[in-house]
Amino acid sequence: MPQRAHDIYASAPMRGLLADETVAYLPDLRRCTGTRALLLSAAAQDEPPNPPYLGQWVTLRLSQGRIEGDLRASATEPLPFVDRAFDLVLLRHALEPAQLSLDEIIRVLAPGGMLVLTGVNPLSGWTPWWLWQTRGSAAHATSPIQLAARLRRADLQIERVQRVGRALPLPSNGGGEASGLIGGGYVLVARKKGPMSIPTRLRPKPVTAPVQAGLAPGARRSSVS
Repeated sequence: MPQRAHDIYASAPMRGLLADETVAYLPDLRRCTGTRALLLSAAAQDEPPNPPYLGQWVTLRLSQGRIEGDLRASATEPLPFVDRAFDLVLLRHALEPAQLSLDEIIRVLAPGGMLVLTGVNPLSGWTPWWLWQTRGSAAHATSPIQLAARLRRADLQIERVQRVGRALPLPSNGGGEASGLIGGGYVLVARKKGPMSIPTRLRPKPVTAPVQAGLAPGARRSSVS
């Protein structure tokens, strides 16, 4: 009897799917504005995109109902962040291994902020393999159509939904191959309605003395000519 993977996200098919998803959503991250971003992933070795497209990243990983990484908490409790804390929230299969609250994700997303969400489509050819690998826990996987409808009800605007990866759970070269209607995974991009948060601009202090913009003191003009 074949042995099932202890960590499904470390398996070769899932590593390939994660790579294909990254290729698909990187253009969205490049056009995201703001400074604060949250990565919440089910993959133990997941890291923010390199180079980072926002200045400040909080990286969290889901493990056996717990949140670990830059902080530790229970996945079933409210996220330990204030409302509207992040300009970008990147969820990498974070709704599959635990009952993470999507309402909490929406709460910490700032108005005008971007939500990028990836997952395995339960209606794809990956479902039998997923059921075998996870011992029947595929019930946590939600279709992108259902997620899009739920996000619209929460006043988020869906910008696009894209199927990515191979049609069957086979290793991928990570180049975004077989993206389209046959892919086993998906990338959902949404934006929270409302004006974006604008950093406070400081009023410039008047200059009380003239600024000497010529040569440095003691320098001779001939020495720099």
